[in-house]
Amino acid sequence: MKVATLFSALTLAACTVAGAQAIQSEEHSFHVETVASGLVHPWGIAFLPDGDALVTERPGRVRIIRGGVLQDAPIEGGPEVRASGQGGLLDIALHPQFAENSYVYMTYSKPGEAGAATALARARFDGQRLTGLEDIFVADNWNNRGQHFGSRIVFDGNGMVFISAGERGERDRAQNPGDHAGTIIRLHDDGRVPQDNPFVRREGFRPEIYSYGHRNPQGMARHPETGELWATEHGARGGDEINLVRPGRNYGWPAITHGINYNGQPITPDTARAGMEQPVLHWTPSIATSGLTFYTGDAFPNWKGNLFAGALAGQQLRRVVLAGNRVTHQEVLLEGRARIRTVKQGPDGAIYLLMDAPDAEVLKLVRE
Repeated sequence: MKVATLFSALTLAACTVAGAQAIQSEEHSFHVETVASGLVHPWGIAFLPDGDALVTERPGRVRIIRGGVLQDAPIEGGPEVRASGQGGLLDIALHPQFAENSYVYMTYSKPGEAGAATALARARFDGQRLTGLEDIFVADNWNNRGQHFGSRIVFDGNGMVFISAGERGERDRAQNPGDHAGTIIRLHDDGRVPQDNPFVRREGFRPEIYSYGHRNPQGMARHPETGELWATEHGARGGDEINLVRPGRNYGWPAITHGINYNGQPITPDTARAGMEQPVLHWTPSIATSGLTFYTGDAFPNWKGNLFAGALAGQQLRRVVLAGNRVTHQEVLLEGRARIRTVKQGPDGAIYLLMDAPDAEVLKLVRE
């Protein structure tokens, strides 16, 4: 079935409309439709060429929305995960040449003797199941804690893949470039280390690291024009960030932050230090920022080029307007509706949202 046909079916199948009334934003009037429900803490979504969609559930399942209907049976062949706390099966993405090679990439919390670590696996999807699963990268951010795994997947269109790895709740690890904790990783799409990575052949640095000094980046997206990588990052109590991620840069955590500890005590007296990057934007108080996407579609023409960031504790979708690398405006959408885990533009130009809940929905923003 062709993409346009199947996405029409997806829309028709969304007969449970989550708030049928029109919502008037600053630039567009839209409504929200429920595409699927009954998911358990969904984390990532990947749209297949035929219009179906693969969705990960944090407990360790890959589900498929086929012909507009969430199928009961999980897709077989995914990784074994340590589903504890924030860990489990996390992001999912298709290789840019998926139509030719059938590769699906997944990040997850990998169990091991030292606890769990953020891992990147790939497998082939034949339309029914995943086969040939293999880890192509396992971050050395092992511990027995259940938080701060990251973790998003972004391809750069030139054979490279980026993943984010959190500092696992051990903050000082993020300032150790000999540790994968609190970093963004850049790899060839088969897991090899690119020889033009910023720390290759530099003593005391892991060669996979692209940038470090991150806390827990759970959103990443490439700028549609410049190709630059942008990321959202959880602060503690305040200090959530949007960062323009540049190679070899130190993003400061925990030496600098605009947030404080959850108990109200300071983390550091400094919000800036020489040699450490400042965020493009920070949110204090925290909104618990999550998924991130640049909007490039035609369904919402006045939103083109805007960044959309989901928020968990903040229960909102944040629209961020940029002029170059500078934020000029923000708008809060869907405030109080639900914890938003993932924000993705679909092939139909609509914006899709994954809720974070034990009985969660996939939602679709549709222009009036």
